[in-house]
Amino acid sequence: MEQNEPVTLTLTAEAELKKDHAISDPDEKMEENQSLTAEDERDNDKAVSDSDDSDSEDEAQQNLLLQSLHTELAANPSNYDAHLQYITLLRRTGDVDKLTRAREAMSELFPLSPALWQQWIKDELSLIPASRPEAFSRILKLYERGVFDYLSISLWCDYINFVQEFDPMVRQCTPTGISKARDLFETALTAAGLHVAEGSKIWEAYRQYEQSILLSTNDTDAQAKEKQVQRIRSLFHRQLSVPLADMSSTLTAYKAWEAEQRNLQDVESVDLVDIYPHVPSSYQKALEMYNARIHLEEYILSPNISDSERIQHYMNYLKFEQSFGMPARIQVLFERAITDFPISPDFWIDYTRYLDNTLKVGNIVTNVYSRATKNCPWVGELWIRYMLSLERGHTSEKDLSEIFEKSLHCTLSTVDEYLDLFLTRVDGLRRRMASSSQEDLEYKIIRETFQRASEYLSPHLKNTEGLLHLYVYWARLETKLGKDVIAARGVWENCLKICGSILETWTGYIAMEVELGNINEARSIYKRCYSKRLSGTGSEDICHSWLRFEREFGKLEDFDHALHKVTPRLEELKLFRIQQESKSGEESEKHLKRNAREKRKLGSDITEEQSPSKRLREIGNPKKAPEENNYQQHNTSQVTKVEGVNWKNNKTDDNPSEQQSNHEKNRAYSDQCTAFISNLHPTANYEHIRNFFSDVGGIIAIRILHDKFTGKSRGLAYVDFSDDEHLAAAVAKNKQKLIGKKLSIARSEPKRGGRESSNPKTLTEHAHTSNHSGRKGSVSNETDDAYKGDVKDAKFSSRKPGNDNIQLRGKNTFAVPRNVRPLGFTVNKPISEEGDEKPKSNEEFRKMFIR
Repeated sequence: MEQNEPVTLTLTAEAELKKDHAISDPDEKMEENQSLTAEDERDNDKAVSDSDDSDSEDEAQQNLLLQSLHTELAANPSNYDAHLQYITLLRRTGDVDKLTRAREAMSELFPLSPALWQQWIKDELSLIPASRPEAFSRILKLYERGVFDYLSISLWCDYINFVQEFDPMVRQCTPTGISKARDLFETALTAAGLHVAEGSKIWEAYRQYEQSILLSTNDTDAQAKEKQVQRIRSLFHRQLSVPLADMSSTLTAYKAWEAEQRNLQDVESVDLVDIYPHVPSSYQKALEMYNARIHLEEYILSPNISDSERIQHYMNYLKFEQSFGMPARIQVLFERAITDFPISPDFWIDYTRYLDNTLKVGNIVTNVYSRATKNCPWVGELWIRYMLSLERGHTSEKDLSEIFEKSLHCTLSTVDEYLDLFLTRVDGLRRRMASSSQEDLEYKIIRETFQRASEYLSPHLKNTEGLLHLYVYWARLETKLGKDVIAARGVWENCLKICGSILETWTGYIAMEVELGNINEARSIYKRCYSKRLSGTGSEDICHSWLRFEREFGKLEDFDHALHKVTPRLEELKLFRIQQESKSGEESEKHLKRNAREKRKLGSDITEEQSPSKRLREIGNPKKAPEENNYQQHNTSQVTKVEGVNWKNNKTDDNPSEQQSNHEKNRAYSDQCTAFISNLHPTANYEHIRNFFSDVGGIIAIRILHDKFTGKSRGLAYVDFSDDEHLAAAVAKNKQKLIGKKLSIARSEPKRGGRESSNPKTLTEHAHTSNHSGRKGSVSNETDDAYKGDVKDAKFSSRKPGNDNIQLRGKNTFAVPRNVRPLGFTVNKPISEEGDEKPKSNEEFRKMFIR
C-alpha cells in the first residue's frame, strides 16, 4: 500500500470540466474556441446549466440524507449501519472536520474493522504530509488504535512500513530509532507471529529490516557486523521453530543466507546438522505441528462453507490447541476467530474465561474485556466479568463506576442480567468498604445502588426469588454495615409490597427481628401474615412457624393465643385443599369420560328404549343398575365409623365380612338411633363432632353432607348411636355451640318422610316432581332419604295441632320411577280418606327395592 496515495473524493461534473481545461494546451484551447459557432456556444451553455442543476439536486438530496443520519445517530448512537452510511457520505462531501468527528464517535462506541482503519489512515495521509511531526504523531496513534481492535496482518505490515518510512530516527538508523523499530517488530510478533497462515510476513519483514542494518554497517567494524549477523541468524532459528505456512521456503532462504555468510557457492553443501544441530530438530518438530494443523487451517480458510460451519471449525481448532496448553498459540487463534466473527458471544465468552483462568490479572485481560463489551454490549455476563476483572486488578472506584454506568445503558438480553449487574456492583462496593476508611461515603453509594436496582427491577421481577434476594441482601447490609435498623425495616416493608405473596419474604423479615432480639416485633409480623394467602404451602407453613416461634420464645399465654388464631386457619386451609383436590379429580374424571365417549364406536341410529316396567325391575337388581349402585357406594364412603375405624377417608377394615356387618349395623342404626344435626360450621369435621359428643358416648358412625358440585359442607350431619339412651343424651345437647355456632340437634325420623296425604292428586303430582328432579337415578340413597325426611319434619314441626290436611310441596322424600303410580293408588279405587289402604313409607319402599 502506498502510504501517501491521495484519497479520491467524488467530484462534480463542473470540477471535472475545469480539471480537463486546466491540463490542456492554451493554443489548442484558443483555436477550439474560435471554431465554435454561435449555435454551439448556446448548446454548450445549456449543457453546462443542466449539469449545474443536476449537481445542485444531488447535493440537496445528499445534504438531506446527511441531516437525517445525523438526527438518527443523535437519537440512537448504537446504530452501527447509520454510522457507516454517515461516514461514507461525509467522505463524498470532503468535509474533513465532520468526517473526523464522525469517525471518532463511531470508534468510541464500536471497534472499527481493519478496512475502516486503513481507510481512515489513508484519508489522513492525503490531507497532511506524514513528514510533519503533528501529522506523524496523529497517524501513529491511529495505527496503535487499529491494531488494538482486531488482529490484522495487513494492518500490522502497514504500521511497520509507516514507521520505517516516516519516523526520522528509524529511517536514519540511529540507535534510538533501531531500538524503537525492534520493539515494534517484537510487539508485532507477539500479537501475530504465531498466525499459522500469515505470520511469516511479519517474520520476513523483521529479517529484512535487520538485513538492511547489516548492509549499512561499516565493514571496518567487524564486531558490530558479526553481532548483526548473529541477530539475523537468531531470527531465522526462531522462525524455523514456529509452525507456519511455507516453512520449506524459509529453510531454503536460511540455507542460502548461511552459504552467503560462509562464502559457499553450493547451497546444498550447507549441513545444518553439523553447524547447528538444534535447528533441524526444532524445524522437524515445527513441521510436524504444522502438518497436524494444516487440515484445520484449510477448514477455517475455505471460501465454500457457511458461517455456521466456519464457526464450528474454529471451535474444533480451539479445542485442539487447548489440548496442547500453549497460551500464546491459543490466544492468537482466539484473536483470529473474533476478527472473523466479531459479534459472536460464544467466542468472546470462551476467550475471556480462558484468560481469567490462565492470566487472572493484567492489561491483556482487561483489554480483551473492553473489546468484548464493545462488540457484544448486549451480553450481561461479559459486563459482570469485566467488573470483576477490574476489581482483581485494583482499578480505581472511578473507572469501575464508569464501566458500571456503561453497562446499564446497554440493552441486555434479560432482566435477570440487570439484577446480576447490580448485585455484582454491590459486591464490589462491599468488599472495598471493608478495606477502606471512607465507610460513610462508601455505604451511601451502596444504598443508592440498591435504590436504583429496586426502582428499575421491581416492575419486572414482582414476586420473584431474584428480587427477594436483592431485598434480603439490602436489609442485611443496612444492619451490618449501615447500622440502621429502621432503614432495614423500611427495606422489608417495601419488599412486602412487591413480594408479599412469597413465604420467604415474611420469614426473612421475622428472622432479622429475631436475630436482633426484637421478639415482640417478630410476633407482630406473625400476627400480620398468618392469615395471608401465600403461594404454594406458604399459608400452612407460616402458621406452623408461628407456633414454633412461640414455643421457643413466647410465654404460655402467647402460645395459647397463637394456637387459638392458627387452628381455625389451618382447618380452613385444609378444607380448601380438599376442595381443590376434589375439583381436580372431577375435572380429570370428566376428561377421561369425554375421551372414552370420543373413542367409543357409534352404535345403531335407533336405540331401544326400556319400558317403565323393565326399568322398575332393574331398580332392585344392582348388577343391572351399575350407575345407581355406584352412586350409593359413593355416598356410603362418606360415612365415618368410630369404633375400630380408620378416620382418614372413612376407610373400613380389611375384613369383608366385618365390613358387611358394619354396613348393615350402620343402616339399622340410621333408621332407629340417629341424630340429625343442622347449623354446623362449614369447617366442622368428623373429629369436631366426635369430640362434641365425647361425654355422651355410644357413637357408631358420623355422616357429614357435602354439596356434590362444590364439595363444600352443607352444614348438616347424621350421627348414629348404639341405643336410644345415648341418642337421648345427644339430643339433650341441643342449642349448644360448636366452633362458635349453636347446633340444632333432633332425633332423625326418616319414616315420616313418606307422610300420608289426604289428597291423591297432590301425592301423584309430588311423585312426578320427584321423578323430574332426579333423572339419572331411580332411587335416592339412604342418607339423602333420611336428610329429606328430616328437613320436612323441620318444615312442618310448627303446624297447629289437629291440622292434618297438609299438601306437600317441593321435592319428594323418595324417588318414584317415571310413569309408575305410587303404591296404594289405582285408577278405579283411589286412596280413601279413612285410610283403608295406607301408602308405603320410605323404609318400606327401601325394603321392597333393595333386596
